[in-house]
Amino acid sequence: MPNLIEMSECEYFAQFAKRTGMFIGRATLSAATAFMAGYDQAARRHGGPGLDGWREWLMANHQVSDNLVWEAQIRQIALPDGEGGWDLTPEQEAHVLRVLFELLDKFLGERESSAPGA
Repeated sequence: MPNLIEMSECEYFAQFAKRTGMFIGRATLSAATAFMAGYDQAARRHGGPGLDGWREWLMANHQVSDNLVWEAQIRQIALPDGEGGWDLTPEQEAHVLRVLFELLDKFLGERESSAPGA
């Protein structure tokens, strides 16, 4: 496995998406969200951008409710008809996680390509 410390955020989260269970155990949206929130806080404490702008990017690029936290926005994008309710089936969890990681990759890729010196 590559050195996680030296990776860009886009590369880091690509590794997280490939090996989600290695990072968080049971791969669920709730667990992935908790991990990402912790990552965001740690990155910001140490001068990094973390996930700054992620929720706003979701609102700008997808029709999601602006009064929702980003975890709920991802659910709304992945399951637009509100299917599943609060408890998701394993298939729905897998689908929502795929959508999460696809969108996160787009967001981080756009942010990295627009950064000064990119």
